[in-house]
Amino acid sequence: MSSALTDLFPHPIVQAPMAGGVSVPKLAAAVCEAGGLGFLAAGYKTADGMYEEIKQLRSLTGRPFGVNLFMPQPEYADPAAIDVYAHQLAGEASWYEAELGDPDSGRDDGYETKLAVLRDNPVPVVSFHFGTPSREVVDALHRVGTFVLVTATTPDEARAVERAGADAVIAQGVEAGGHQGTHRDIPETDGSGIGLLSLVAQIRETVNLPIIAAGGIMRGGQIAAVLAAGASAAQLGTAFLATAESGANALHKQALTNPLFVRTELTRAFSGRPARGLVNRFLREHGPYAPAAYPEIHHLTSPLRKAAAKAGDAQGMALWAGQGHWMARELPAGQLVEVLAGELAAARTALSGGGGIR
Repeated sequence: MSSALTDLFPHPIVQAPMAGGVSVPKLAAAVCEAGGLGFLAAGYKTADGMYEEIKQLRSLTGRPFGVNLFMPQPEYADPAAIDVYAHQLAGEASWYEAELGDPDSGRDDGYETKLAVLRDNPVPVVSFHFGTPSREVVDALHRVGTFVLVTATTPDEARAVERAGADAVIAQGVEAGGHQGTHRDIPETDGSGIGLLSLVAQIRETVNLPIIAAGGIMRGGQIAAVLAAGASAAQLGTAFLATAESGANALHKQALTNPLFVRTELTRAFSGRPARGLVNRFLREHGPYAPAAYPEIHHLTSPLRKAAAKAGDAQGMALWAGQGHWMARELPAGQLVEVLAGELAAARTALSGGGGIR
């Protein structure tokens, strides 16, 4: 990775931007202050809401940070399929005494307005999920001094990232919690994602871009492994979800290590796009029937998820989590960065001395 980018964060540790209220300013600030790269998630927020969080974060730390944007999605959903799924969810609405949301509540997540804010009020790093921004967008951000990162889940997507002129690619393995950042949502490819170590190796041989590895990373030894495979840094989401500064619902944090939730699964049940979460009742009952329709299904189920959280029912919530969720540690975010950095150093020492990685 270019020295200009790595100079922004002393430890090769990036806190993943987790939308839905998890990646709050105090979490990003704690990570930045400890030497990692903290991120705010602009997804599902208004442009004004994003700007307010940026101002809050700047009041908490003077260190560099990032902001993540969702790419607008093409219109391809089948309205009839959405109606059928809404009919299936009628029982959930009755159970939680909530109305289903309007599936036509907006498609672009305020993309252009948010870009305008970020051009007028530059931040050190901007990353993109669900696709690749145009070369014009990347160039405009470069002109105001912003580094650009883009998620890719395949070597072909990494090529698109390179063509757009981005500074680095975030290689997201299938182990990752939350939404897969696939550039095109193709139902026929569901479940065929590439594991992180293989993806890092493939992308390294495909493009001449620095790689940030993301997906199921919970320990410093795993960071050492992806660095050895060719990555320049590691991005961790679930590991930071359980921290004190995380804005995640307490039920969500507890579920990560609750033996009641034994595994994760990729599902369209909550949003209409593949996302990895803990397997609960809602996912089991509705996942097999959810159509490919993002963000329509996200809008449709939003009131149900909020009502389940209000009722204290984790079985109706979207419990996003990576495959290593049970390894989550309830530590302050800054301390977690320090622990991970220590584990990484120990792993590197073990590698150089011929020992094993822990």
